[in-house]
Parts: sequence; structure tokens; C-alpha cells
Amino acid sequence: MSQTLVTVDGVPLKVSLARAQRRGKLKAIGLVVPLFLFILVTFFVPILDMLFRSVENQLVGEVMHRTVPLLNNWDEQSGELPSEEVFAALAEDFIEANETKLGGRVGRRLNYEKPGFSGLFRKTTRKAGSLEAPYQQSFIDINQKWGDVENWKIFKRESAPYTISYYLAAVDLGYGETGEIVRNKDDRRIYLKLFWRTVWMSSLITVICLFLAYPIAYLLSALPTRKSNLLIILVLLPFWTSLLVRTTAWIALLQQEGVINDLIVWLGFVADDNRLSMIHNRTGTIIAMVHILLPFMVLPLYSVMKTIPPSYMKAAKSLGATPFTAFVRIYMPNTVAGIGAGAILVFILSIGYYITPALVGGQSGTLISNFIAFHMSSSLNWGLAAALGAILLAIVLILYFLYDRIVGIDNMKLG
Repeated sequence: MSQTLVTVDGVPLKVSLARAQRRGKLKAIGLVVPLFLFILVTFFVPILDMLFRSVENQLVGEVMHRTVPLLNNWDEQSGELPSEEVFAALAEDFIEANETKLGGRVGRRLNYEKPGFSGLFRKTTRKAGSLEAPYQQSFIDINQKWGDVENWKIFKRESAPYTISYYLAAVDLGYGETGEIVRNKDDRRIYLKLFWRTVWMSSLITVICLFLAYPIAYLLSALPTRKSNLLIILVLLPFWTSLLVRTTAWIALLQQEGVINDLIVWLGFVADDNRLSMIHNRTGTIIAMVHILLPFMVLPLYSVMKTIPPSYMKAAKSLGATPFTAFVRIYMPNTVAGIGAGAILVFILSIGYYITPALVGGQSGTLISNFIAFHMSSSLNWGLAAALGAILLAIVLILYFLYDRIVGIDNMKLG
């Protein structure tokens, strides 16, 4: 008969090992939990909140809680105004909204769909105490817009707890007179152009950073350690100054009376009365952002190039390959991991930048992120800002998926 192995204190060895493994797992989980909670609170929760705000529309139904249930039974295709019962319920809701000070918020929400609702609700809220039967005529006496069936159609449509109106506006679409989805007028189509401009400029910035960073990273990897460390400090030097300071410095350099234009005029390339316009346009945005994002391309490339043995190139040359052939066939394929890491990093950072384009971009150099910030801080249309942010997130995820299918995310390395 086999004897059961036990520890010094008499516990079976199998049980003791299981306890030790369980304690080790609990310790590992305890170390991971703080990081998991941090990522959950600072990353996933804001994204989920943004996605929810892009479709959330409960304000109208909560404030106008008497009117909305009755309005849902109204036949909007009849061409007639809602019944007197709906107007009576609306009067009670306005009296309550005047006390809670929420009438203006409802008007501002509906004003996103059609200008004029904000002033209409403010005026009606102030005069809510004077409303009396017949309520339909009382509302029309306050403002003729209450007699417009189209306004009531918008009121009914946007009283639902969830809406796609923000996403429609984010892609330059809207509702027609009969409720169908139509394209906005030419003078109101701005967001699709901004999305295209953002993707195009971010791609261009990524390509320029790659062409500039590749020889720098190659030089860093080929130099002795002492010299390469010194040059790396120079690469990292911009990180030691504020982003706002660097952007402001480019304003001083790129303006028509700036240092770069003065140098070009002094060298005789352009006349003094024909100075280059390099600020408050796309040119200024591209130059400033390339300068800011260049280190994010250099470092991944350098970390990968440093691991490539020099013997690879020597072996290729010894087998008859020219330096150019050896570089293209041997060295460059080994740097694909660094190229992918740097390109993804620079592209994602540039697609969400808004400080630099806001300061140096002007009208033609601003990106979609500038309009997201505008709707968050100025127009207070958080739903539209969330919808624009969700679409931008979807674009990044699609490009990330395509990169994984073409190059392979497993080939992306930072070192």
C-alpha cells in the first residue's frame, strides 16, 4: 500500500500544494484588481457613458410627463393639431416646469432639431400662469408656432426615451417633412467633410512622421551606445516642454512676419510682398502636429531596430546583394513591427488632437475633435458630441481591424 505524503505539520502534501496555489492566485488577483478598477473607471466607463449619451433622450419625456403619453396617441398624418386634452396637459407641464426651471432645457433640446424651440419654450414657461381654457387658443395666442403641425411632429418624435437624431446629424442627415430621412442642405453638410479631413490629415501626418523618423531611428540604432543615448535625449527634449508652449512657438515661427518667412525672404526664394501663408490653415496644422508626434514614431522604430543583428546585412552583402537590395529585402521587413506600432500610435493620437488644430489650424485646418469640444463646452449639445465621438471611435476600430487583417496585430511591437 502506498503511503500518503504529508508536510511537517501533518497536512497531506496535495492539500498543502492546493492551498499554496490558491493563495498565489489570490495575491495575483489582488495585485491586478487596482489596475483593472483604474482602467474600468477611467477608460471603459467614459466610453460607455459616451455611447449612452449619443442615444439618450429622456429629458422631454420626464419634464413633459403628462403631455407625452397623450401625444403618442395623436395621429400626426391627419394634418390637424393635437386635441384640447393634449394642450391642457401641456399647460400643467409648463406650470410645473416653471417651478422646477426645466422648461428651458426641454426647449434647448428641441432647438437642436429646429431653431426657434428654445425661445418658444422660454416665453411659454414665463406665461404659464396665464394659460386658461380653451388651452389650444391660449397657446397660439402666446406664440403662433404652437399652431404649426410640423412643430408638434418634432415634439412627438423627440419625446421618445431614445433617439437616433444625434447620429443622423453627425452624418449630415435629418428628417424630411413626412418623417423620412433625408440629406441636409448643402450649407449644413459639415461633419462628413470634417471626418474625411480628419482621417486624411491624420494619415498624411503619420506618413510624414514615418519618413522622417525612419532614418533617425536607423542612425540611433547604428551609433555607439553613448552617442545614441545623447541623441535620444534630443528626441525626447520636446516632451520636457508644454504642448501649449510648443504650439505657440510654431505660431511665432510660421506667421507671415515670423522667423521662417523672414529666412525664406532673406534667402531670396520669395519676395517680401509675397510671403507664404503657413498659419491658420492645413499647412500649419500638419507642420505643428508632425513636430509634436514625431517622437512617438521614432521610439518604437528605434526599439525594434536595436534588436536587429548587424550580421544580417553583412551576410546579405557577402552573398552578392547590393546595399539597397539588402536593406529592402532583409532590414526593412524586420522593422515592420516597429512601423506598425509607430503608425498606429501616431494615427490614433493625431485623429483625436484638438489643441494644436484649434490654435494653428484656422478654418481649413480644424479637425472633428474641435467640433466635439465645441459641442461639449459651448453649444452644450452633449448628445451630438457623443455621437461624433462614437463615430470617431468606430473609425479607429475599423482601421485597427483592417491593420490586423493586413499586417497582423501580433507583429506590432514596441520593443
